[in-house]
Amino acid sequence: MTDPIRLEREGNVGVIVIDNPPINAGSTDVRRGLLEAVAAIDADPELVAGVLIGAGGTFIAGSDIREFGKPLEQPELPQVIVAIEQSAKPFVAALEGAALGGGYELALGCDMRIAAPGTVVGLPEVTLGMIPGAGGTQRLPRIVGVAKAIELICAGTRVEATEAAKLGMIDHVAAGPVREEAIAQARGLAGKRRLSEQAVPAQDPAAIAAAADKASKAGRGRPPVVAAIDAIKAAAVRPFAEALAEERAVFTQLRLGTEAAALRHLFFAERNAARGPKGVVARPLNHAGVVGAGTMGSGIAAALLNAGLTVTLVDSNAEALARGVAAVDGSIARWRKSGRLDERGEADMRARFTSSGDLEALAACDCAIEAIVEDMDLKTQLLGKLAAILAPDALIASNTSYLDLDALTAAVDKPERMLGLHFFNPAQVMRLLEVVQAATSSDETLATALALAKRMGKQAVVARNGYGFVGNRIYAAYRRQCEFMLEDGASPEQIDAALEGFGFAMGPFATGDMSGLDIPWAIRRSQAATRDPSHRYVAIPDRLCEAGRLGRKTGAGYYRYDGPGRGAPDPEVRALIEAERATKGIVPREFTAAEIVDRVLITMVNEAALLLAEGVARQAADVDVVFVHGYGFPRHEGGPLFWASRQDRAHLAAQLDALEASTGAGFRRGDIDATLDAL
Repeated sequence: MTDPIRLEREGNVGVIVIDNPPINAGSTDVRRGLLEAVAAIDADPELVAGVLIGAGGTFIAGSDIREFGKPLEQPELPQVIVAIEQSAKPFVAALEGAALGGGYELALGCDMRIAAPGTVVGLPEVTLGMIPGAGGTQRLPRIVGVAKAIELICAGTRVEATEAAKLGMIDHVAAGPVREEAIAQARGLAGKRRLSEQAVPAQDPAAIAAAADKASKAGRGRPPVVAAIDAIKAAAVRPFAEALAEERAVFTQLRLGTEAAALRHLFFAERNAARGPKGVVARPLNHAGVVGAGTMGSGIAAALLNAGLTVTLVDSNAEALARGVAAVDGSIARWRKSGRLDERGEADMRARFTSSGDLEALAACDCAIEAIVEDMDLKTQLLGKLAAILAPDALIASNTSYLDLDALTAAVDKPERMLGLHFFNPAQVMRLLEVVQAATSSDETLATALALAKRMGKQAVVARNGYGFVGNRIYAAYRRQCEFMLEDGASPEQIDAALEGFGFAMGPFATGDMSGLDIPWAIRRSQAATRDPSHRYVAIPDRLCEAGRLGRKTGAGYYRYDGPGRGAPDPEVRALIEAERATKGIVPREFTAAEIVDRVLITMVNEAALLLAEGVARQAADVDVVFVHGYGFPRHEGGPLFWASRQDRAHLAAQLDALEASTGAGFRRGDIDATLDAL
C-alpha cells in the first residue's frame, strides 16, 4: 500500500501532501502520517513553516466513514490538531475541492486557511447523526460567532470559497495556484495564530436563541442537533479545553449510536443504488421532450430545464398545454425570486424552453419522456408514435407508476432504447427517481438514464419491471393494511398521527388527500374484473370518491379542508366508515399507536422481501433509499429494512403472524430473515 502522506520540501517550507484517493478521506493511516510529518517539520531546523495540501485536487473531503462504527485507532484527529497548534512553527492549510468534516477541522487547527476558487468547506457531521468531534464546535464560533456557527453546523452547510472568505471561514481565496500562494504565506507568517486562543465574539443573546430555535425546529429536535447547539453555546462560556473535551465525549457517544449507524447505512446505500453497469459509457443528452403537460409533465419539464437541457413540452390539449407552460414559468419565477437563478440564468432557462401541440416538434430531441395518464392503451399508442418521430437512437422513457413496462416497450421499435423514469410529485422538487429497467433495456440506455438523473440532482434507484416497481408496490401494501385497520376500528387521524409520531413526514390518509384519491380509484376500477373475491377488499376509499371527496383539490377527502392548512376530521367520513363496518358486520375495536406502527412496518418489510425474491429490487438497501427519499420514512431510522435489522427477530416473526391473520386469503409471506441477513 502506498503511503497516503508524503513530506516534500520547498526551500525552507515543508509541504505535507495528503494522497489517499479518491477523496483523501481522513483514515487512521492518514492521521498517523500527518502526525509524523508535523513532528518532522517541527524538528527540522531548516524548515520555518509547514503547508498542508491534498493531492488530486481535493483537501480532505471528510473522515473515512467506514471507521465510524468501530473503535477509533490511534492517533485520533484531535491529537494531530494539537500537534499542529503546539508546534512552534506556523502551518497553512491550502484547500482545494472540498475540506469537509474532519478535513475542515484540521484546517481550523492551522494558523491560516487559503482556498482555491470553487472550494467548499463545512462541518456536515450532524447530517451523519453526530457532532463535529475535533474542535469544530469550538473553533468555528471563534470565527463566525455562535449564532452563525449554530446555523452552519446544524444544517451541515457546505460553503463555497467566496462566501467562506466573507464569513472568515478561510483567510482568502487564492488568486493563483493555491500551493504556491500557501507556501509564500507560510514563509511570511511571523508567528502562531491559534484559534483556540481567540475569544468568541460577543453576540446578542436573542440572536443566539433565535438561531438555536430555528435549527432545532429544522432538525425536529433530533439528538445530534440538540447536542451540537449545546456544544457551540459552550464555546462562549466555558474554558476551551473543558468544552473541547466535552465535545469529544458527545461525539464519541453519538458516533456509536443507532441514528449515526442509520445515516451511515443510507450514505452507502444512496451511492450503491445509483450505480449502473460497469464500463458502459452514457450517451450525451441535450434536448429533452416531455409529452403530457399535467402536474407531473410540467414538473419533469422544469426539472430538466434546471439541469441545463433544452426542453420541449407537448400536449394536444391546448388548455392543458397552457396550464403546463404556466406551471413551468411559475417554477422559473420561484427560482429567480429565491436567488437560485440570476437575471441571466432566468433568461437562458426561458430561451431553452418551448412548447407545442404537435408531437412532430420532438423530432430533434435526443430523449423523450411520456407523462400522460395511467392508461395502457393511450400510453402504448403514444410510445409507438414517439418511436416513429424520434431518431433511432433517441432514449424513450415512460413515467408510469404502475403499468407493465415490458408491455409498454413492445410498442417501440428498437426497444433496447426504452426504460421507465418514475418521477415523484412534484418532480421539480422531489429527489427520488426510480430508473426502471425493462427486459429489453440496454446497458447503454440504463447508463444514460442514470447520468441524466445525476445531472438533474436526483437520487436514482434502479429497479426492474413489476407492478408498482419498488416504492408504489410497498406503499400499496401498507396503505391496504391501513385501510384494514380503518375498517376494523381505527380512524384516519389516529393512523396518521401514529405514523407521524414514529417519524413519517405524513400519514397515508393525509398523503392520499394531497396526491388525490381519484388516480388510485381509477386503478382499482381497472382491476375490479380480475380481483379475487376471496381476498379482503375495503370499499371505504371508493365510497369517498363516489361522494366527490377526491382529496385536497376538492376540499374534502379523508379530511375536510377549509383553507390551505392541515385538514380537519370530518363527521361525514366517520359516518361513512361506520356504515361500511355495519355492512360487513364488523364490531370496531381499539388500536394503540404502537400496534398501528408495528402493522405498517412489518407490512413494508414483508413486501420488500417479496420484491427482492422476485428481482424487482436489486438489493435490500435500495428499499430504504426509496422510502426515505420518496415516502417520508424518517431518515434517522435508516429506512424500513435497516429499522427491522435492529429489531428482535422473534418479535418480527410474531408481527408477521399477526399480519397474515389480519389479511386472510391471498397473503404471501416473504423470507424476512434472508432479506435482513443480506442488508
